[in-house]
Amino acid sequence: MSGHSKWSSIKHQKGVADQRRSNLFTKIANTISVAARSGGDRAMNFQLRLAIDKAKAANMPKDRIERAIKRGTGELGGAQIEENLYEVYGPSGTAILVEVITDNKNRASAEIKAALNRFGGKLSGSGAVAYLFARKGEIRIKNQELRIKNNENTEEKTEEEIINSGAEDYHKIDDGFLIYCVPAELSNVKNNLQNANLKIESAELVWHPKTTIDLSDDESQKVLKLLEVLDGLDDVSSVSSNLG
Repeated sequence: MSGHSKWSSIKHQKGVADQRRSNLFTKIANTISVAARSGGDRAMNFQLRLAIDKAKAANMPKDRIERAIKRGTGELGGAQIEENLYEVYGPSGTAILVEVITDNKNRASAEIKAALNRFGGKLSGSGAVAYLFARKGEIRIKNQELRIKNNENTEEKTEEEIINSGAEDYHKIDDGFLIYCVPAELSNVKNNLQNANLKIESAELVWHPKTTIDLSDDESQKVLKLLEVLDGLDDVSSVSSNLG
């Protein structure tokens, strides 16, 4: 598999730092509602469990979580929520995928186009960018979590547990490991890692670049600025890039 995407680490750090930003609960609620379309039973709906775990990590109120579930299952009224995937060429030929969950497609599209016009990106045709990415399950483990009660869980032991979990690939990062698997195996791999006494920091479905591109510092900063602006839009649920 490809090398690790720089934006993946940056958006995670940004997400941790921005736990209290005003639109965070709206983004998470929309994700919960979309997941709940496949059923409101958490035991049977792994994507719903992932979304709820993310909500709890952000200290989202329980009643708001329940409303989001009921909105997705149709128990509450409200505007229809749509999912859309925008394919974008960013500065210096970078590839960007923008996932949108919105109750107003026209608003979402206008805001994305405005950001692209201002920070140097343009929309591409369907399929022009998406083929550069693969849908993957991504699990993050932090270094300080890489221990078990008998203190035998060295880094080498952790890597052995990752390999035995059913993961396809993993990368060592500054604060731990990023682990990748096929989407259908995300639940199993996550459970296997937890059974090995490795505490999961996050688990989600992502668009992972098949290859990454390296740019100069100045070029990278232009791309990162665009990614940050897109990620901050209310209707944008996730932004992925092949910036190395």
